[in-house]
Amino acid sequence: MALILSIESATSICSVALHGEGKLLMLSEVDQENAHARQLMLLIEDLFLQSGVKTSDLAAVAVSSGPGSYTGLRIGVSVAKGLAFANDLPLIAVDTLSALAYPAFGLCGENDFVIPLLDARRMEVYTSVFGATGKMIEPSHPLEIDVNPFFKYLERGKVFFLGDGLEKLKGVLVHANAVYLSNLNSADPVGQLAYQKYLDKAFEDIAYFEPNYLKEFRVLASKKNPLLI
Repeated sequence: MALILSIESATSICSVALHGEGKLLMLSEVDQENAHARQLMLLIEDLFLQSGVKTSDLAAVAVSSGPGSYTGLRIGVSVAKGLAFANDLPLIAVDTLSALAYPAFGLCGENDFVIPLLDARRMEVYTSVFGATGKMIEPSHPLEIDVNPFFKYLERGKVFFLGDGLEKLKGVLVHANAVYLSNLNSADPVGQLAYQKYLDKAFEDIAYFEPNYLKEFRVLASKKNPLLI
C-alpha cells in the first residue's frame, strides 16, 4: 500500500493526514493561530504513534504548497522537505487552493463553478476559479475584493465559495447563485490529490522547491518615533 503523509499549514489550521492508496486512514489537526511551529511535529509524531506507521513505511511526503500564510507555508514546507530528504522519499506539492476546492466538486452541476478564497489581509484574498469537473479556469492570484468580482460566473450557474476569506466576500456580494460552504483547509484533500501525483511521478526537487507565496513577504516598519521612548 502506498502510504503518503500529507501536511497542510497554509492557514491557521495545522493539519496532517495519512492516506493509503488515496484513502484517508488518519487525520490530526488543530485550528490555532501561530501554532504551526509548536504543533506540527507533535501532530506528526502522534499520527505515527496512533497508526503504528513509521517513516520507513511511507511512499512519499506531500505538502500544501501555497498560496497562504508566509510563516505557515515556510514551516510546513521545511518539515516536509526535511522528512523527505532524511528518509529518501519523494516530495509532492499540492496547490493549496486546489485542495481547498476539491471537496466541493461533488456538489457541482454541469454549469457550476468552485471558487476558494484565502484571507490575504486587508480586503485582499488569494483565489482561483475551477469548473464543475475540477478544471482550473483561473490560476491562483491575489484579488482585492470589490463589488461582485465574480459576476460573470454567477450569471452562468451556481458558484460555490469556500475558505477563510468568505467573510470579506459576503459583505459585498449578494446573488441568488452564490453558495457559501463552511469547509476549511485540511490535509485530507491534500493527500487525495497527492496520490494521483504519486501515480504520475510528479515529484518536486527537494533541494530547490519553494512554496508559492504569490506575494512577497513584507515586514512593516514601526511608525513609532524611536526618539519618543
